[in-house]
Amino acid sequence: MFDLLIRNGKIIDGTGSPWFYGDIGVKDGIIKKIGKLDTLYATEVIDAKQQVVSPGFIDMHTHSDLVILDEPLIEAKVRQGITTDLLGQDGIAASPLPAQFVSPWRKNMAGLNGTPPIEWDWETVGDYIRKIEANNPSYNLAVLVPHGNIRMEVMGLDNRPATDEEIIKMQTVLRRSLDEGAVGLSTGLIYPPCCFAEMKELEALCQVIAEYGVPLVIHQRSEGDEILESMQELIDMMKRCGAHLHFSHLKNCGKDNWHKTPDVLKKIDLAREDGLEVTFDQYPYTAGSTMLSATLPPWAHDGGSEMMLERLKDSNLRKRMIKEMSSALKGWDSISKWAGWDGIIITSVDSDDAKKYVGKTIREIGEMIGTTDYGNLVLDLILQEKNAVGMIDFVMNEESVKAILAHPAGTIGSDGLLGGEPHPRAYGSFPRILGKYVREHNVLLLEDMIRRMTSQPARIIGLQDRGILREGMAADIVIFNPDTIIDQATFEKPRQFNIGIDKVIVNGHIVINGHNAYRKPAGRVFKRSYPQIQSELVK
Repeated sequence: MFDLLIRNGKIIDGTGSPWFYGDIGVKDGIIKKIGKLDTLYATEVIDAKQQVVSPGFIDMHTHSDLVILDEPLIEAKVRQGITTDLLGQDGIAASPLPAQFVSPWRKNMAGLNGTPPIEWDWETVGDYIRKIEANNPSYNLAVLVPHGNIRMEVMGLDNRPATDEEIIKMQTVLRRSLDEGAVGLSTGLIYPPCCFAEMKELEALCQVIAEYGVPLVIHQRSEGDEILESMQELIDMMKRCGAHLHFSHLKNCGKDNWHKTPDVLKKIDLAREDGLEVTFDQYPYTAGSTMLSATLPPWAHDGGSEMMLERLKDSNLRKRMIKEMSSALKGWDSISKWAGWDGIIITSVDSDDAKKYVGKTIREIGEMIGTTDYGNLVLDLILQEKNAVGMIDFVMNEESVKAILAHPAGTIGSDGLLGGEPHPRAYGSFPRILGKYVREHNVLLLEDMIRRMTSQPARIIGLQDRGILREGMAADIVIFNPDTIIDQATFEKPRQFNIGIDKVIVNGHIVINGHNAYRKPAGRVFKRSYPQIQSELVK
């Protein structure tokens, strides 16, 4: 007798193979049987007639790192069919975090991860994983180790090259973090302190991940003006290291750069033809979202958020910042130049006084307070809110989104920031792809897209027991109506759940059932093991 029996479903197994009709029997969180199971019984039976049954979706780029410690079930995520979140993104995340850096690091993370009411009482990746586990999450998590946190532990937040000795220490911290269960390394070359590193430093860290067989998940230094050059330097570096290169939220920003999208994808094809593993994730929108302070030039962040806030009090430095924000620097992407003041919307703030600005463009806020000096307005807002300001920036085009989405090396990442009035991707990414881009625009067959949401990300981050509906695999399962599934979240009203996803099952437990959501301790935190590496280190 099964715990759960799903009958009459149109099964898409996650491999890319064509769908087939069948039943699925689940016992103790494991798929025990797939086939025609008419004569078998279960404690709970689900009739999935006229619905698709697929593996649970894996979100390859998330910013739930702090929220998951406050909300064991993040409904915005799980209602999309997401059964696993990949944390630790962009090189600036929760751990490792030595105690002496907690205060400045909270400010550095505030624009991306918000300020939930949690106790910051971990130091290592292992500590952080145990804290998540103690909170009994309702869905699964995996953790990358962020480059910025490694750098901070070894040499603080200063803008300077690392010494050879410091680089060796960073490699040691990286090995420790991987041995504690991290599934790869992340970096964000537009964010401090990652943006202060020389390529020599990053290459040394990539030599370590090559030993462990895990990916570098990277927000590259340019996603527009110098995107081709940025990609090539990373591809060349990874060929020397022999490691897996995974681009975060692959996109091509700025109207003057949109024509480069075919060349961006060709870079990936050529690298793969040369034997380098290159993959990426993507969200299905023409706008990005990050912290407002990402509009500032890199030098403004030297020494961390506290030093950045002090520079915002200096009139001469403010003038320099505003000039560079409008003209950009070589080696740095100016988001404000790409988007314009009409194309940046404030999504979250920290103070009650500034909440009236949420949902407004920078130009609209200028109208509210009677100024056209938008550069100083932005600097004032960052200073007033102590860097806890999120934004949406409109910098992409629809044709590029579709072209990137069609590429076979892709996976899906919501990149959802969950505070304030968020980007709609936090609530709608996965159903939007299945409804708009698969059903309505035929960008890909449904089976191909499900593969990119399930087995492909599972392979990249080493989840060997899920991502496919197969006997003996973990029962992470989504049941949805392919004829109705669609996102409802908009830029005006982002906190809206999708239509069409009926049930979400995590390790055999139903956590979403129609309109009902259940906080069950169904999830687990994946800790990737590296027995061969560990045995070699012992020698």
